[in-house]
Amino acid sequence: MSYVISIQRLKHRLNNSQDNTVIIDTRFDLMNSDAGRKAYLTDHIPEAVYMDLEKDLSGKKQKHGGNHPLPDVEMLSAKIGKIGIDHTTTVIIYDQKNDMFAARAWWLFHYLGHEKVYVLDGGYERWKEEGNETTDVIPQLTEKQFIPNIRSDQTVDMETVKEKVMSKSTVLIDSRSKDRYLGDSEPLYARAGHIPGAENYFWKDVLSADGKWKNKESLEKQFANIAKGEEVIVSCGSGVSACPNILALKSLGYKNVKLYPGSFSDWISYEKNEVAIGEES
Repeated sequence: MSYVISIQRLKHRLNNSQDNTVIIDTRFDLMNSDAGRKAYLTDHIPEAVYMDLEKDLSGKKQKHGGNHPLPDVEMLSAKIGKIGIDHTTTVIIYDQKNDMFAARAWWLFHYLGHEKVYVLDGGYERWKEEGNETTDVIPQLTEKQFIPNIRSDQTVDMETVKEKVMSKSTVLIDSRSKDRYLGDSEPLYARAGHIPGAENYFWKDVLSADGKWKNKESLEKQFANIAKGEEVIVSCGSGVSACPNILALKSLGYKNVKLYPGSFSDWISYEKNEVAIGEES
């Protein structure tokens, strides 16, 4: 996959001292917001810097906009520059395993117009399993200037989602687990169910049984019911677990794929919005 890099390729970059590469650790736990940073401080891949889902990769939660709204572009761009990244830099992002947080960071870089950005297949867990070096040293990086080149066609808001669903002019994906999509379970929000018209494609289904990213052939089968010419809007709970599905679709050549950043948590913040329970007919 063009957006996923293997551990062997990362090791080759490190062993050959290839310049202009920044590694980002995005480990996070939605139930314990300090866990990822603490894990990073304990040990991480050499030269990796840490970016936090809530402090760096999301904006401040408000009445509308969802639980993890997009961060302010200027603030995020300044943070990216401070850790040594400009548009010539190769960025490699990892998670604990192949998780949603690395994909969220990948999507943000894509949204900001950065081309050389990859997710590490297998994440930190596989890096350690293979006996690779780890460290607790915090790297000192040379600050650069990162100028965003926003891809404004990559997102949609609630009103657009409502309009598209009513006109049946687009495919709306819900990336959450089946039980949350059906409304059988909802551990995070006041209302259960899904946006009417959404189809369920659980984000973890982009991974194979061994936890690696599926190959192209397997992903093609998974998304076979979606024509590549269709507009696809991808949602989840708060715009995080939608991102692995977006990465997979874009890797397959789907061009018109957009994120609904607020997702279900934004949708239900508007009391008049209907919520569907059970399977779509």
